[in-house]
Amino acid sequence: MARKTHRTAIVVIPPQSLWPPIQAIRQQYDRQLRRWMPHINLVYPFRPLEEFPALVEPLTDACRRIAPFAVQLAEFRFFHHGGERYTLWLAPEPKASLLQLQAAISVVVPDCDDVSRFEGGFTPHLSVGQVRGRTRMRKLITELQAGWQPLRFVVREIYMIWRGEPPDDVFRVAHTIGLGD
Repeated sequence: MARKTHRTAIVVIPPQSLWPPIQAIRQQYDRQLRRWMPHINLVYPFRPLEEFPALVEPLTDACRRIAPFAVQLAEFRFFHHGGERYTLWLAPEPKASLLQLQAAISVVVPDCDDVSRFEGGFTPHLSVGQVRGRTRMRKLITELQAGWQPLRFVVREIYMIWRGEPPDDVFRVAHTIGLGD
């Protein structure tokens, strides 16, 4: 079985024109702001960077079967990590197309199934921060939701991203793979 690394991923990245309201929240609440661009993980961890060239063609073939699709980021939700730890995230809806895309990619790299191993399976999400305390989390979600204007975009491609070791540990795009024919 091929090895996996937390220094690579396959993601959906919203258009940069939509980043300002997302980044404004992440600047306040996301300890991973510097390392990650706004994104929706499809595969993480992924294969080492040196394996990317061999994976581009099979991933391109898988993505050809998926037509571009629209998503909306309208609702804040949370993951509970036990104790008083929570991750806040925006829910891309409808999620069916993201599930289909992630499943198509998983056929190419079936061992890279970490995001699917959770109790509810793969949950598409765009993380915006971490918080401690259930009361604080609920209050923050209510506040964020009240001031949020939904963002809409069309997913036309996926990105194979990588990062180096600190201090060169900011994710960057290595390959872009389009959806549809």
